[in-house]
Amino acid sequence: MSKKNIDKLLIFALGGVGEIGKNMYCVQYANDIIVIDSGLKFPEEDMLGIDIVIPDIGYLTENRDKVRGIIITHGHEDHIGGLPYVLKHLNVPLYATKLTMGLIEAKLKEANLLGTTNRILINSESVLSLGVLTATFFKTNHSIPDSVGVALDTPEGVVVHTGDFKFDQTPVNDQYADLHRMAEIGKKGVLALLSDSTNAERPGYTGSERSVGVEIEEVFRKAKQRVVIATFASNIHRVQQVFDAAAATNRKVTVIGRSMVNVVSIASELGYLHIPDGMLIEPEEVNKLAADRVVILSTGSQGEPMSALTRMARSTHRKIDILPGDTVIIAATPIPGNERYVGRTVDELFRIGANVIYGPGSVTGVHVSGHGSQEELKLMLNLMKPKYFIPIHGEYRMLRQHGILAESVGIPKEDIFMCDIGDTVEIQNGVARKGSKVQSGNILIDGLGVGDVGNIVLRDRKLLSQDGILVVVVTLSKQDGKILSGPDIISRGFVYVRESEGLLEEANRIVTNTLTKLMNENVNEWASLKTNVKDVLGRFLYEQTRRRPMILPIIMEV
Repeated sequence: MSKKNIDKLLIFALGGVGEIGKNMYCVQYANDIIVIDSGLKFPEEDMLGIDIVIPDIGYLTENRDKVRGIIITHGHEDHIGGLPYVLKHLNVPLYATKLTMGLIEAKLKEANLLGTTNRILINSESVLSLGVLTATFFKTNHSIPDSVGVALDTPEGVVVHTGDFKFDQTPVNDQYADLHRMAEIGKKGVLALLSDSTNAERPGYTGSERSVGVEIEEVFRKAKQRVVIATFASNIHRVQQVFDAAAATNRKVTVIGRSMVNVVSIASELGYLHIPDGMLIEPEEVNKLAADRVVILSTGSQGEPMSALTRMARSTHRKIDILPGDTVIIAATPIPGNERYVGRTVDELFRIGANVIYGPGSVTGVHVSGHGSQEELKLMLNLMKPKYFIPIHGEYRMLRQHGILAESVGIPKEDIFMCDIGDTVEIQNGVARKGSKVQSGNILIDGLGVGDVGNIVLRDRKLLSQDGILVVVVTLSKQDGKILSGPDIISRGFVYVRESEGLLEEANRIVTNTLTKLMNENVNEWASLKTNVKDVLGRFLYEQTRRRPMILPIIMEV
């Protein structure tokens, strides 16, 4: 009879499930933890003033002596963007493929972490021994080269993480997904599969990136003037096709937008981007060439307010203006939540008189997704034939839809685990169940502050943005507790002072009466004085205006 394991295999996500972005997945067996990806996500609308959001890694820092390394599947921001913050608290080895590592190194250099981080290059043939766990890899197709899936051999069985993938039969860089390796892994037996759910709601197959190249070249040929094309900087296949189409139509290319300039220089240096000699020109040279000889490759496909495309659309870009008759291609789909920004940018471009090609309704197919649709997700499930299935990388409805697809290819419903961040799946002696939660959540980054803006600060920002602030300044005498000066009321974002003198005079009178009454009753603790002023004034202002401004009483003693 085989000896039973007393240790458990734990699988959990610290980000990337129930949301788009900040991907971070962990596999733990006994005293060994492997982390896969370390991404960021952009703030939601109610996160006022927040720049980016990263996963809460409290569980990993508490168990830092067990973390054997961070494996990165590919170089997109939602998989590498959290590294400069995470590595400050968790100095563990980092494993990534050549291009992914090049993009990470640029980030670590900015954060002064390059010298202290142990970086290990891997490829699809690598085998890593990490404690009792062994990691091997397989090539996948995605919208960035050098993306891989991970197979982790554990004492309980093999856990596969697909990374972001689609099955592109005609990839731009001739790097085919390694179907043989995937089938081999599946044949040996997969205990649990964690698979990308981004397009689980989309039927059929995702188109080949190569088809986009054909469309881009067609647009370049027809355009009578300059062409501006905005896409994700990290979509290197797309960027390559822009250069190819420019070469075929005898146009020169200028690159604008900080992230685009960075990625183009890193990818061409590492040999992932091939730019013909003499094709790249500086933005300053654009106006010296005939309009039908120029392509402007830009960031801003998501309508981000400070991006190059948005600034050009508003005519506030320092170097380049868009002119009536120019063609603008937005070669990306809006990330959920960005539709409004994109719509606004498209409006502004049409106002200028540009021809805009954008969105799913555009006549030409200038964008395909980097993620597999339903038939490809089923193919991955059929290749891997997992005992247990955990859909990852997507909002809850996408995970749920992926679960339904898994049932359709024969995985029993009870073997499919729908997880939120922090939920663990425990597998012991081949049997899986939901385990206890681990610490998880969002760490908000605002400027240089990491995690110092929490729910209370956000609540205050929300209040300030909705009803403004009133500051009440009063000076009291230490000896006899009389009011020496004030109360002075300063209003910001609550009412326009000149038109509300009566209201503020009445407020002034109420504060004076409240303070006088309290001091006659010998209440001289600052906390009680402030609380009373806040309550009385808050009630009065709500009765008069139906608004609740933030009230800050400042009481000084002389």
